[in-house]
Amino acid sequence: MDNGAMENFFGRLKVEMFYGEKFESVNAFIDELNEYIHYYNHERISFRLKMSLVQYRTHFHII
Repeated sequence: MDNGAMENFFGRLKVEMFYGEKFESVNAFIDELNEYIHYYNHERISFRLKMSLVQYRTHFHII
């Protein structure tokens, strides 16, 4: 199976959230990671879809 979708996500995660950052603790990292995942799914506009992932799934009723 192709894991390109996950490789893309983790690549974006590293570039947009992780590189150059220093976290005070593991809990601080986990909190920041949860915020990023929420942003990625709910607010970040996909260039290809022209909407966020949640908007796309809601618009087309994909679960």
